[in-house]
Amino acid sequence: MPFLKDFYHAFLHALRNLLPIVIVVAVFQALILQQVPDNLLSMAIGLLIVAIGVALFLQGLELSIFPVGKSLSNQFAKRGSIPILLSFGFAIGFSAVVAEPALIAVAEQAQEISDGRIDALTLRLLVAFSVGAVVALGVLRTIMGWPLHWFMIIGYCLVVAVTYFAPEEIVGLAYDSGGVTTNIVTVPLIAALGIGLASSIRGRNPLTDGFGLVALAVMVPMISVQVYGILVFAGEAPDADLVMSATSDEALPSGALLMLFELLEMIRDVLPIILTVLFFQYLVLKRSLSNPRIVTLGFMLVVFGLYAFVVGLKMGLFPIGTSMAEQLIGLEAYFFVYLFAFCIGFATTMAEPALIAVGKQAEEAAAGKLNGNAIRLLVALGVAVGITIGVHRIIAGGSMHYYIMGGYTLVIILTFLAPRYIIALAYDLGGVTTSEVTVPLVTALGIGLATHIEGRNVLIDGFGLIAFASIFPIVTVMIYAIVMDLVNRSKERTA
Repeated sequence: MPFLKDFYHAFLHALRNLLPIVIVVAVFQALILQQVPDNLLSMAIGLLIVAIGVALFLQGLELSIFPVGKSLSNQFAKRGSIPILLSFGFAIGFSAVVAEPALIAVAEQAQEISDGRIDALTLRLLVAFSVGAVVALGVLRTIMGWPLHWFMIIGYCLVVAVTYFAPEEIVGLAYDSGGVTTNIVTVPLIAALGIGLASSIRGRNPLTDGFGLVALAVMVPMISVQVYGILVFAGEAPDADLVMSATSDEALPSGALLMLFELLEMIRDVLPIILTVLFFQYLVLKRSLSNPRIVTLGFMLVVFGLYAFVVGLKMGLFPIGTSMAEQLIGLEAYFFVYLFAFCIGFATTMAEPALIAVGKQAEEAAAGKLNGNAIRLLVALGVAVGITIGVHRIIAGGSMHYYIMGGYTLVIILTFLAPRYIIALAYDLGGVTTSEVTVPLVTALGIGLATHIEGRNVLIDGFGLIAFASIFPIVTVMIYAIVMDLVNRSKERTA
């Protein structure tokens, strides 16, 4: 059957994405730690469930959301109605991010660690609204032909300014929330919308005008979540006993009822994107779906895949990150913590499917100016360096404010110096480096380190690694473009 064959390929694809993590963890366990984790079997089963969940999820996307979303984008671009295009951009951005597995994982961790002060659903809705609004703005930018670099420079100046006033408890989480918005669902849809619009409008360049939507979708949640943090942490903290009683095991259903409850939550998470697609398909375009049975099956696979993914996270990736942090700190040799962070960052990024796809699109759009493989190496190096610096911040105990403000100040300076053709792509590459597999592991690593290093606050110091993984690929790609531009100018002078 074609479906089983496609699922098999998707499952192998998910296993390949997990393989770099398995190899790095196995090498460290065998050669450096020389011990076996107590819950190894549970972790292994969890990883297998993650792979099955990702495969089902991807297969569901391929059968439902991706083809319908791309078809809608093309039809709206042909119509040329700006209000409809902006509405569709907002709806796609909002609904895709609400169903983003990595954002769900980070939001749940934040609610648990903050003792309920940060509400997971509120955080996700805020981030989704921010992404929807900024995708609509990005669509308008593409239509009008406005240069991206001014949006990014003004935007990141605002990010840095808000960071200065934001409470330290929210800064790392805010930047992580921006980093996880562009992932397994959003990147293909948003990138296809931007490139499709740029290709269909006369006078627009797919490289300079088509890219950039992903970058904007990363930036704006950083601002909105920090503003949310300013409001939340200005008030009194909720009673910890009440929070604990509300979230205790006694208050939750058990067994089959708990599984049903969690499955209903997954349906709630995916429902916005289903309603968005159906609304624009039937009420705006007034056309029926070409194959409603296949699309319905796809939506069901998305729900069950997301459910399996979240179950697998709790059993596999979260415990691996926490366990590795605890074991490495126990060695009292921080060099190995840095080495593990670098290896995990580099290995997982090289296997990131969204990065491979964007690299190929960029190579085609640049007409010989860029090499897709070189871009992947540069981005992987940037992620590895970024996560290593983020780990150093946790170990050394430095303020997140200064690291982030310094990082984005460097990005702003490089934006002025870099050739215009690379800017939109560089910012987009900063948003596609954190996969649905990498984010939970890196988040758990940061929380694990902050938990086991004396004097660290888990909420303040545990988050932020994803932010560093998003900043430094922008830096490495821009520096590469600046150097190549100088080399080419030098060759032209001597020729």
